[in-house]
Amino acid sequence: MSRKTTYFAQKKDVLLPWDELPEFMKTSEVRPYWEILWRHRTQLRIKRVFDVMMSVVLIILLFIPMIVISVMIKFDSKGPVIYRQTRVTQYGRKFKINKFRTMYDSALAVDENGVQVGASVTVANDSRVTKVGRILRKYRMDEFPQLFNVLSGDMSFVGTRPEVPEYVEQYKEEWNATLLLPPGITSECSIKFKDEDQMLTGIADIDKAYMEIVLPMKMKINLKSLRRYSIVDDMFTMFHTIATVVLGDFK
Repeated sequence: MSRKTTYFAQKKDVLLPWDELPEFMKTSEVRPYWEILWRHRTQLRIKRVFDVMMSVVLIILLFIPMIVISVMIKFDSKGPVIYRQTRVTQYGRKFKINKFRTMYDSALAVDENGVQVGASVTVANDSRVTKVGRILRKYRMDEFPQLFNVLSGDMSFVGTRPEVPEYVEQYKEEWNATLLLPPGITSECSIKFKDEDQMLTGIADIDKAYMEIVLPMKMKINLKSLRRYSIVDDMFTMFHTIATVVLGDFK
């Protein structure tokens, strides 16, 4: 089993004691981040309670809109409504992230379990994206199904965006600190890189450019967020995200 996919005892603690972390995470590079988060365990528990309560409320409020979106997707193009892709969550465990399908079914690959995996990175004006998909992506409505990931504990509202296993396998030791907490639907990094698809447009080897140029920049921001972690910052990030989606270039 890969060192990146080991998940000790399938525990759902907000943060495991140092000695119980997977071996690949018990490094000198990760330790300072763990110590910071360990001091904020009470805030992390509050964060989890908030995630559960808010995800339930939003699932109820968005139930009808999600039904409407599902119908629009089915009428717009052939294929399933929900797109599921393997990502990596807390302690290196793999999970299936849920999104509304925004690409043509023919553009999506299938893994050994029959789950659609598709491309990891897209670019601006990607021809694989459907008409409805472009609208959903613009207003981040394709991420509504991730509320169920938050409810299950695989994700949080705020946190480092979950990457695919192929990218996580190439993480530098310090980057593994981002796996101390569940990944999020949004983050300050997500806001700063909301136009990531445009950055990669015209590049021949997109995956290489992402790993060598984009991901290091994103990780610098993600690690900074961990060092100054507080639930107040989480709340600010959520409001910042809403403002960015509604107002566009809001800073």
